Amino acid sequence: MEKGAPEPSLPCARCGKPAALQCPKCAELKLPREDAAFCTQDCFKAAWSSHKSVHKKLDPQQLPEGWGYCLRKGRSRTLKLPAFGWTGPLRPYPISKMRMVPDEIEKPDWAVDGIPKIEPDSDLQKRVEIKTPELIERMRETCRIAREVLDAGARIIKPGITTDEIDRVIHEETIARGGYPSPLNYHFFPKSCCTSVNEVICHGIPDARKLEDGDIVNIDVTVYYKGVHGDLNETYFVGNVDEASKQLVRCTYECLEKAIAIVLYYVLKPGVRFREVGEIINRHASMSGFSVVKSYCGHGIGELFHCAPNIPHYSRNKAVGVWQDRLWPDEWTAVTADGKRSAQFEHTLLVTETGCEVLTARLPSSPDVYPWLKP
Repeated sequence: MEKGAPEPSLPCARCGKPAALQCPKCAELKLPREDAAFCTQDCFKAAWSSHKSVHKKLDPQQLPEGWGYCLRKGRSRTLKLPAFGWTGPLRPYPISKMRMVPDEIEKPDWAVDGIPKIEPDSDLQKRVEIKTPELIERMRETCRIAREVLDAGARIIKPGITTDEIDRVIHEETIARGGYPSPLNYHFFPKSCCTSVNEVICHGIPDARKLEDGDIVNIDVTVYYKGVHGDLNETYFVGNVDEASKQLVRCTYECLEKAIAIVLYYVLKPGVRFREVGEIINRHASMSGFSVVKSYCGHGIGELFHCAPNIPHYSRNKAVGVWQDRLWPDEWTAVTADGKRSAQFEHTLLVTETGCEVLTARLPSSPDVYPWLKP
């Protein structure tokens, strides 16, 4: 047993008295703290015959075939947690094998071997595409599907649900609508969506970790349908979230709203620079006591998953640089260097000479999860 590991407020899992010890096997497997807390060695020994069964929940040796920790962008797996200088409390959990997509569904060119062929060398990486009315209509339809899929994932969020279960819902809802989940096997990404919990900035890989009361989780969905992609993400509360996390998520949502407003301003005044979007976002975040991650940015989308223009969402963004984030050994999961929480919201926008349309806007049927949106 490990002395002093549980939080003071946790009760003993056997008798309910204040806990002072923690089961070392639970700590190794990163199981919920309330299952691992005991008041004394005697209480732990008395509970062992029943308590040891919880270890099988996430013991890699007991997981179904095909599960393992993800390494090197999904191309290899291991049953052992890799050594790494973790920046916060979160740890990776085993992931399940890649989900299948029916043969009749149209797929992007990376679906089979994980390597995008058209996107990297396209001239649309350097110039902004003026989309045709026919292409715009396909994107409207795809973005609507992406919104419905994200909403389906959001509806199952609660303590005890794994992010792998969220991925399953996203996958099934996508293919049910005739779409392909764009992230699946993109540069070997092993899942159908990204789930970024707490200190994860983006590109979190869905796994066997159960969401805990007080977490925040971002679900990032992109759907490929009729030859085009639609992309959006939102950050959600899991159970009872502390006030600081509520403020973080609300401020992030407001930053998105202010960014959309400045895009409308572009339409009225051509020539305004893309980087002014970042100035607006950075100013609001700073005034609210938060900072903006500088290692990632918005992007164009259409027949390509990623293309021009790149839209920085931070100030002083003329020069390219690095910021304070770290990548986990899977080479996908980006986390804050200080281990603090991060939130994100994303829409696909259509900008024309006459206005700005949010193609992935919330629907009347979207889950009612944000208190500030209520009348």
